Amino acid sequence: MSSAPIIYALSNNSLLIDAAHLDANNVLTIQKKIWALAAHCKNTAEFTDLVAGMNSLTLYLKSSAGLTKWLEALPLLWDELKSSTFTGKHHLIETLYEGEDLAYVASFHNLSIDEVISIHSKAQYHVLFLGFQPGFAYLHGLDTRLHTPRRAEPRIKVPKGAVAIGAAQTGIYPSDTPGGWHIIGHTNTTLFNSTRSQPCLMQPGDTLEFVALKNQGAGA
Repeated sequence: MSSAPIIYALSNNSLLIDAAHLDANNVLTIQKKIWALAAHCKNTAEFTDLVAGMNSLTLYLKSSAGLTKWLEALPLLWDELKSSTFTGKHHLIETLYEGEDLAYVASFHNLSIDEVISIHSKAQYHVLFLGFQPGFAYLHGLDTRLHTPRRAEPRIKVPKGAVAIGAAQTGIYPSDTPGGWHIIGHTNTTLFNSTRSQPCLMQPGDTLEFVALKNQGAGA
């Protein structure tokens, strides 16, 4: 299996690094390489924007004159950069575990409510990428014991700050929106504020922990 991503021009001033074909068992390692590469490119001040996705990185050059240069440089940088060269911010998300679906998730896995809270809050999660809505972080690190199929009927409105589980992922809804994930808790942490210089609190490569507020759950 190739250890190199596919790199090609999208336009005369943009490039795409596609690592989707690389080893699926090393998702986090690949993402760390993408974050490290994005950080390196950002520091050159030659790009107007860098968009990290799942197994991909899109780069937008300030000038089309640099396109050939970067097409040649990026494969070498991918080989040279180590995933450990990137360090994101760490966030502590205070969470009240009294979500509408907490009892269902516990019952589905034959766990107590306190066990669900403990498992969910003791993990460290990595922000893979942002999507769905501004500030929504797709997180890596949900314990397999809590993987839960999405709701059969999505809610018309999931409230801002809802902490939820959908299949193999967990996340936080930055604003009111329809959604099909199971709500297990709520947080008052603001994830998106359009008036800030960096509107999204979390960025790809950041890590976070959910901090359970005291007096949670009566057990089950």
